[in-house]
Amino acid sequence: MNRIEELIHEHLATGPLSVSEAMALALYHPELGYYRRSEGPWGFEGKDYYTAMDIGSLLGETLAVRLEEVWVRLERPAVFTVLEPGAGRGWLGRDLLAAVSGAFAKALVYVHRDDNPAARTAAEAALAPYLAEGRARFVSEQEPLLAFAGAVLSNELFDALPAQPWRWNGTQWLRELLTSAGPDWVAGDPGEAGAWFLAQAEGGLHPGDGAVWCEAMAPLVRELARALTAGLFLTVDYGDNGCRLVAKGAELRRYRAHSVDGAWWEDLGHCDLTADVDFTRLAHLLEIEGFHEAAHHSLSRWIRSHAPLSEWEAQWQELPAKDRVDRMENLLQLTLPGMMGERFRVLEAWKPLPL
Repeated sequence: MNRIEELIHEHLATGPLSVSEAMALALYHPELGYYRRSEGPWGFEGKDYYTAMDIGSLLGETLAVRLEEVWVRLERPAVFTVLEPGAGRGWLGRDLLAAVSGAFAKALVYVHRDDNPAARTAAEAALAPYLAEGRARFVSEQEPLLAFAGAVLSNELFDALPAQPWRWNGTQWLRELLTSAGPDWVAGDPGEAGAWFLAQAEGGLHPGDGAVWCEAMAPLVRELARALTAGLFLTVDYGDNGCRLVAKGAELRRYRAHSVDGAWWEDLGHCDLTADVDFTRLAHLLEIEGFHEAAHHSLSRWIRSHAPLSEWEAQWQELPAKDRVDRMENLLQLTLPGMMGERFRVLEAWKPLPL
């Protein structure tokens, strides 16, 4: 039994834990949590999962194109701040900063926000030249955010927030709990979550319908959205429309050693836990905060919409053979059906300049 499991068993001795409480302890305990370890989980050999940045720089390069469009729409401010909450190793910021040029590069300041010790160490190395030039900086999750114009950018942030599964059995809602004997489903009152699930259920609720409810989503969106005075809110994540998630009966996923299953209660503290993001709710929360044009699409479609792929592919022909193959593999991973580009979605929402 690892240390976080010992702590959770101490809690269970006094009664069951909700899944969201167990997930919060397993991932975010300040000393023992999975995202507070000294060694990061990202990558291939000996790691638990990889991200879009592990397979190449194409995502960051496409973001550079998209965010320059945003800068122009904001009338080319002298400082264009890009805040990345849950920024991990800072590789997305690194790829973005490496791809920009000209006046936009002079305006762009990248802000890394992630209190994971392993993330901070890796980001210091990845962002070193940009930190030295004042084009990148760090901000703690405990620091209040100062107002800025530019963009909020996140990659696989919302799917890792503590989430609570609920299931409709035909007559009442059941809440998943962790007990000393293992997971169990117990009748409960979902409150706001139940009203939201019902509103998303096309044709009414059916036995087996359900979804996860992320209590932390609303305050996090509120904090990030209110700091952004004008610009783009953009998030890349797993998820779908609320109606599809309710019909699917969404559950938590466990990632360990590049394997995925639903046994979230096993190896707590030594595996990643994620939940599908309700993009309908995320868009709704952003609209409450004054954002417009909220919409989400597959990552594949988003890249094809914003990246000058024909131009880039022509340029890649001049590269050495290995580099050219790496570039094409990166493109295929992010655009082909069944690959990463179809498993992720991109949500964008726009906050206009104040009148």
